[in-house]
Amino acid sequence: MMISIWVSEIVMLVAFMNGVRTEDNTQPCAKIHTSSSVVPLGSPVTATCIIRDDCPLGKAVHIEWRLGNRFIPSSPVANETDRVSQAVISSFNHTRALLTCSIQASDQVVAGVEIRAGYPPESPQNLSCQTNLTYPITLTCNWDPGRQETHLRTKYTLHTEIWDLSKNHTYEPPPGIHRYIIPRSGFGLFSEMKIYVKVKNDLGEATSSPIMLEPVSAAKLDPPNIIGIQAVPERLGCLRLSWSLSQHQAWMQESRLNLEVRLKAADASNWNVKPILVSRVRPFRPLDQCRLLHGTLYLAQIRVRYQQSPWSEWSSSQSGVTLESAPTGRLDTWIKASEDHTSTHLNIQLFWKASKQFRANSQNVSYVIYVLKPPHEKGKLCSTSENYCTFKLSRRVKKVHLRAVNGAGKSSPTDVRIYQPKAQTAILDVTAVPHDNRSLLVQWTSVVTSGLTGYVVEWRPLLKTVLSHTQFERVDKNQSSLVITGSFEPYKPYGISVYPRFKDGIGLPQTVNIYLRQKAPSMVPKIQIKKTWKSQIELTWDKIPLDQMNGIMQDYKVFYWDDKGFVQVVTVDPEERKVILENLNTMSLYEAFMMVSTSGGSLNGSRIEFEVQPFDAVVIVIIVTASGVGLSLLIIFTFLTCFSKHKRLKGRFWPVVPDPANSSIKRWTSESLQYTHPSWDNEEPNPIYLSHLSFLDLNTKPSKDVDDLWLNSAEDTSDLGESICGSPFIPGYTGSNSDSVPYATVIFSGPCSNLPPKDPHVYLRSESTQPLLEMEESFSPRCYQNMMTDGMPREQCFFGPCHDCVPEKGIDQVSVWDDFPFLQALALNDTADD
Repeated sequence: MMISIWVSEIVMLVAFMNGVRTEDNTQPCAKIHTSSSVVPLGSPVTATCIIRDDCPLGKAVHIEWRLGNRFIPSSPVANETDRVSQAVISSFNHTRALLTCSIQASDQVVAGVEIRAGYPPESPQNLSCQTNLTYPITLTCNWDPGRQETHLRTKYTLHTEIWDLSKNHTYEPPPGIHRYIIPRSGFGLFSEMKIYVKVKNDLGEATSSPIMLEPVSAAKLDPPNIIGIQAVPERLGCLRLSWSLSQHQAWMQESRLNLEVRLKAADASNWNVKPILVSRVRPFRPLDQCRLLHGTLYLAQIRVRYQQSPWSEWSSSQSGVTLESAPTGRLDTWIKASEDHTSTHLNIQLFWKASKQFRANSQNVSYVIYVLKPPHEKGKLCSTSENYCTFKLSRRVKKVHLRAVNGAGKSSPTDVRIYQPKAQTAILDVTAVPHDNRSLLVQWTSVVTSGLTGYVVEWRPLLKTVLSHTQFERVDKNQSSLVITGSFEPYKPYGISVYPRFKDGIGLPQTVNIYLRQKAPSMVPKIQIKKTWKSQIELTWDKIPLDQMNGIMQDYKVFYWDDKGFVQVVTVDPEERKVILENLNTMSLYEAFMMVSTSGGSLNGSRIEFEVQPFDAVVIVIIVTASGVGLSLLIIFTFLTCFSKHKRLKGRFWPVVPDPANSSIKRWTSESLQYTHPSWDNEEPNPIYLSHLSFLDLNTKPSKDVDDLWLNSAEDTSDLGESICGSPFIPGYTGSNSDSVPYATVIFSGPCSNLPPKDPHVYLRSESTQPLLEMEESFSPRCYQNMMTDGMPREQCFFGPCHDCVPEKGIDQVSVWDDFPFLQALALNDTADD
């Protein structure tokens, strides 16, 4: 916009400033006279516009003034015609503006002038020059132009005067640049020279304060090199440094330089506050530094300069160890005792650290804990290079001793009193908050308790279980807060405990967990569906691992919604691992996710989907599932039972009935008739486990009718056992064992309780539905003869059809009994009764 206005005004000036043409040239119709075209900013400006008489503008001319686009008042000049006008600007506040005069009637610009405003230059400040001794060698000078902007074109020039060489040089930097690099030809390294800066603009000029320097004294040397550091022989606490200049400045090795040394112990975080100044030293000359700690590893750095030149950068660090001596001072200790499983000993944890007065005076120090035994013996309890030790100690011991030992000797003993554990506390609660980026503020409240002597604040990282990471601080009983400083890491948990100390023991602590800084957890546990019922569902999840919490858990939030999009939130206590969602819509598909939060942020987990079935559908599913499982088990059980080759399993359903012909019992006792289980490990059954006998009373002797009745009956003869009136072996027996298989039926001609009858007994074999032998194919019994008396006809047969029974003459009765030993036992008993 401003450019277009300036162009239009210039065009108007060119168009209307054409005056009267003569044969030689063309003169403008009007001209503006000002006191100066460049004025100080804010100063008054007076301008006069004069229109030539021969300019064809008419007789009546009224002149108007403009400063840019703004009209300014004008006044006629006394004793002049109306073709002369004057304007006064009380304060020119523009850095650059166009002042014009024009004819009021035609608004024609007849003359104009540009006025610029600004400030005179200030003297340049802080002139400094520095020599660069690396190739190419140069001298660089810098200065400050001043705080105030001049708004005018300002020119700077750098001037040098070398008196020894009688050479003067002037250098002009580019506009806006306030530094200049003087080439090597413009100065001599060891020739003193004068340097200053001049500045000039339309409103004035100024000169800086000159500086006098020898270029080599303005050189910033390269960082020196430490060749090596060694302990000074036979001088405790001294180190000897060997050093040199850089390769580019090796030619200065005969010059005397100023040198500074700074040292720090290897385990210290900061260098010593004030470096050690060594003046006028030559390179390659060793330098001794003393009054250092004994047996301590030090890091050293040096820097150099020539006379008053800038200091070089610090050299790289080199290390050295002073000569060691015996440890000195006492150790700060903290002892914790707990009950042992025996009542005669205590479990001891002893921690220690260096006090302000303690000096290890060695890089390799160990610690010995011992107890004095009468008369002057020492019982060593522990020897370690750590800062703690655990051991068992008799309750009778009241004190142990701690020494620091190195290659040069041992320290004086530190006496450690054994404090008994007390089931008493004086601390109500403990809080901890971050104090800054490296420390924590611990505060506690306590009750007034007699015998209280102070407190012990103990802290350790919870992710590191080694006791060497445990630290402690003992504080006075009047203190209720402590700022603990250490190598605390952000997002890592620390446990802080405060113990009360009494005169006669250590009380119970109060503990709090704290983070230096917190952030969102690194993971979200996976939600698991435990069970659903009616309109409810139970969700569970695992605990977040401690190393992924990144802060103290505030809560779990479960967000869930159905297909209608209505979101609900359930907040769960951080100690809980489950939540029950209630009043859910059945047959609706739900989505849910969990958000875990600490004070440092939150993290969302992945989504899950679930659906709650109606109660009836759930019951049907359960019934169908149970029925299917039951039917499957039944089929498997039946198959295993029918086709299994396992004798024990098969014997549960088909008991093994002994073969009468192969029985070996000669006599029965009350013990042998006890009901026992068979031994399944042997091929043959246990001979003790046998079937029972049934005894049947008949009034008359067996006849043909009885025989026909027995032989022609198709009924199960095991029913005859119901008429048993007693056992000849077990008094009081009145019935048969329902689980056994009848071996045979003995028929008496009279009551079995009477005296033995004269007529012989009749024996009938049982018609059991199970074979007596596995190899028996037919259920029809073989023909057996009655061998009890000689009075019975030999051809009479009660144990099978007689059509194939052909008695043999002259057979020994004893050999026949061998085929039927079970009835032979009856014969033996009958003989005994007789």
